[in-house]
Amino acid sequence: MKEQKKLILAGKHLELTDSIKTIIKEKSEKLFSHNSHIVRMRVEVEYDPHQSTHQGEYIAKGHLEVRGNDHNVTVATNDLYKSIDLMVEKLDRMMRRRSRLERTKRKLKHDIDIPSFIPKMSS
Repeated sequence: MKEQKKLILAGKHLELTDSIKTIIKEKSEKLFSHNSHIVRMRVEVEYDPHQSTHQGEYIAKGHLEVRGNDHNVTVATNDLYKSIDLMVEKLDRMMRRRSRLERTKRKLKHDIDIPSFIPKMSS
């Protein structure tokens, strides 16, 4: 049975249209395919009209819950889709780094030092 992945989407000062939801789902599939240990992903897209630029700013926040430490990313640009792309790229880099570190730790061999004498069994 295929495991159901949880993706939670939220919009703040911005209505999430079907196209925005589709883009976020498509981009996040890349993350779910990389790592099977992802429990849940929460994406919040926000529009902040009170920025110093006259256009306002789109903020994409990503929270990736995995076994161990969670990953949080915030990206702000003048384009909503660019913010979403950069957020997913940052989360992807974090997951690849985590995977690389786990592989490195597995390769390190630790000697086991047993302080007591273990007699050999004779057959």
